Amino acid sequence: MDPRVQPSSKYFPVAMTDNEEPYPSLSDYHDYEPNLEFDDTELQSPTADIDLEKSIAIVNGTGGTLDYMESPVSDGTIEENFEEELVNAPQIVEGLTSLNDKETGNLLDDLEADDSKEEEDFSDVAKYGVVDVVGDDAVGRKIIVVSACKLPSNKEVDHPRLLRYLMYTLDKFVEQDYSLVYFHYGLTSKNKPTLSWLWQAYRAFDRKYKKNLKALYLVHPTGFIKVVWQLFRAVISAKFGRKIMYVNHLQELKQYLDLDQLNIPIPVLDHDEQLMKKLKKGKVTQQVELEAEQKPEPLPTQQFGVSLQFIKLNNNGEIIPPLVQKCVEYLSLPDALETEGLFRRSANINHVRDLQNRINLGEPVDFGNDVHLAAVLLKTFLRELEEPLMTFDLFDEITQFQTLPKDERPRQVKILILEKLPLDNYHLLKYLIQFLSKVMDRCDLNKMTSSNLAVVFGPNLVRSPNSQLSLAAIGPINAFTDFVLVNHDQIFII
Repeated sequence: MDPRVQPSSKYFPVAMTDNEEPYPSLSDYHDYEPNLEFDDTELQSPTADIDLEKSIAIVNGTGGTLDYMESPVSDGTIEENFEEELVNAPQIVEGLTSLNDKETGNLLDDLEADDSKEEEDFSDVAKYGVVDVVGDDAVGRKIIVVSACKLPSNKEVDHPRLLRYLMYTLDKFVEQDYSLVYFHYGLTSKNKPTLSWLWQAYRAFDRKYKKNLKALYLVHPTGFIKVVWQLFRAVISAKFGRKIMYVNHLQELKQYLDLDQLNIPIPVLDHDEQLMKKLKKGKVTQQVELEAEQKPEPLPTQQFGVSLQFIKLNNNGEIIPPLVQKCVEYLSLPDALETEGLFRRSANINHVRDLQNRINLGEPVDFGNDVHLAAVLLKTFLRELEEPLMTFDLFDEITQFQTLPKDERPRQVKILILEKLPLDNYHLLKYLIQFLSKVMDRCDLNKMTSSNLAVVFGPNLVRSPNSQLSLAAIGPINAFTDFVLVNHDQIFII
């Protein structure tokens, strides 16, 4: 018998509905509701003008009420003269409610004109590393990181081109739910964009970018954020405002995102350490580090965060992990396969964590009639494997995939999968890809083509040994995954 034969699958019927509850907030000041959709009036048109004197008073702390959390210390890097900042941008303050095409049209027209051009080479902008895509969060959303400290001097960067690069990067991910992390530290008077450019950028990011953005984390907010928020709040919809969460310290962010995965810049880490020392009055506690070091031994029933070999050893030698079988069987039902946005939509974080805990305790799997919950759990299982399915040893070869001549790619991929991939990994990969081919067969209904599935599964199948995945590696990984999906019949042994 051929050793590379997949186990059989059994299906069980379950009705499915989409049910998502509010996402918990990082603070009592901001409630977050990921199931909110944007209406056709994303930009509101309030009739009242912004009161400049009131804005200045609020920014300076002499009047009004702030709706955001204040940083315990100033970062000392950005100009604090906010009266001058406001005065220097009167066209924004006075005209936000009635900006015309003359004020914002030039940039928007340039962006629309670029849509008809050939794909632009952004290597000169990408080299700064301002934008990074680092994988998925706890509920299966892609995480995009923007670091202000990596912005070059205004004399070096073409801001309209920078905006085109941001849109070029986001275009690959906005069709699925995603989260955005903005590290504000490092924004100085030398690299700070103008307020008019920020407004133009907001106008350029239309409904498709905002609809699937489920969380915007503003890390280490300072007075400049207050200025921008005070100026723009009159024209930013309340629904979008609920997605914004202010994070004063990285420990707050750690409750919801894996910090090791975020590739946090060194200056941001140093700044956060200084903030914590200030907060603790010089007493640095090691409680979090100790908790991380005291990792308990996994239970025999555990399936998340362990190795394939561990799962196999504790499940009577089963080649395919029980959870993967349950997810695939459930998602192979016609109603699930035909669900639009399958694998692109997130699930309720409390439901995900609760079911993860129960599965690790060996309790029966119950998806609660939630297709997206099953889809997120499958992605989470792959993402949290002790070693990725496409092993650390293969990472460098996979990230060089696009450099191979096209006629060489089929042979090299076969060598990589059939010869270099461990047998247990091969079995699971084949099982997974054959299921995903069924998803592709229903792409007219679920909108999940091979390229869409590659964007979703690529970073969950392939990871760097240091747990950080750069934007430069995302393209080759997705291209490799797409190739395997499209050519699976020629790659895998029947």
